[in-house]
Amino acid sequence: MASIAKRPDGQWRARYRDEAGREHSKHFRRRVDAQRWLDEVTTAVVTGHYVDPKAGRVTFKSFYADWSQRQLWQSTTVTAMSLAARSVPFADLPLNKVRKSHLEQWVKRMQSAGLQPGTIRTRFRNVARVFRAAVDDRVIPTDPCKGVSLPAMRRAEAAMQLPTAQQVGDLLQAADESFQAFLGLCAFAGLRLGEAAAVQVGDIDFLRRTLKVSRQVQRGGGPNVEIRAPKYGSERTVFLPDGLLAMLADLIARRGIAGTAWLFVGEGDNPPHQNTVGHRWRQTCKRAGIAVITMHDLRHFYASGLIASGCDVVTVQRALGHAKATTTLNTYAHLWPTAEDRTRAAAADLMASAAVADSLRTAEEV
Repeated sequence: MASIAKRPDGQWRARYRDEAGREHSKHFRRRVDAQRWLDEVTTAVVTGHYVDPKAGRVTFKSFYADWSQRQLWQSTTVTAMSLAARSVPFADLPLNKVRKSHLEQWVKRMQSAGLQPGTIRTRFRNVARVFRAAVDDRVIPTDPCKGVSLPAMRRAEAAMQLPTAQQVGDLLQAADESFQAFLGLCAFAGLRLGEAAAVQVGDIDFLRRTLKVSRQVQRGGGPNVEIRAPKYGSERTVFLPDGLLAMLADLIARRGIAGTAWLFVGEGDNPPHQNTVGHRWRQTCKRAGIAVITMHDLRHFYASGLIASGCDVVTVQRALGHAKATTTLNTYAHLWPTAEDRTRAAAADLMASAAVADSLRTAEEV
């Protein structure tokens, strides 16, 4: 129900009732403006885009506190989302008052504080999830995050640190016996740190020479750890080289473990905490005289080896446990040979075959 009436002061009062029966009104100097406003409201109601003007009065902080309690998040997501939500300067501003300019100022402030582009993008994406939820819940009509420019990321080929085979060998030599096997799973099976920490003896099939990746270790509160499914649903079977199998078998034999026993242990009977692994990694790097490689770079080393051996995108995707092939391409596309590389190699093969033919001809003439 909607109506327009002229007031004694000459203004036009437009009124309507929403789906809940609440009345809303607005005053205009011209009747045509009042009618246009009512038409816009009617269109929003008919198309399902109507938003109660009063709904957006809730602050960003209050909306996030309520919305986040309903989300099915893992502990790491809770930490990341809470960090992003606490960092915004408009936490106490009503959602319908937050503008694109507020988001731009926030991004600029993070950049000025020296945060890396990847960190800024992650925080922005997490805050954008809150605003999308507010739009979906019809708290605000539009998302102020749309169109906000973010700092450019470094190109993958420039940002990625690929260890050399010599460096990986030096790290394995410098590592103690149990940590050597841990590094082996990262460098020659492509496991993430948390996945390697969560391996149980029974996950290894020595007959089929495979490893089943079905869980990961995540940080818990304080020194505690949590056992979760691998990130992005990346349960998979990894095919192990004989040398790595021998390394794992030696560790299992020395420890005298089997079945569901953790291959690597931290405090008590728990698998190792990320901080513990990080400490051992730094010690190993120091002994090896290497200071520019991260443990995750060992996973890049594994991926680069698969690509250099001619593995296609899908094969590499499955081995690494990426949810999508596009993730693999976005990360490692620069490592695959280009059309120019293939053309050059083909031409080199032609030259080699021509040289052989020429030498045979010369031999026949003699």
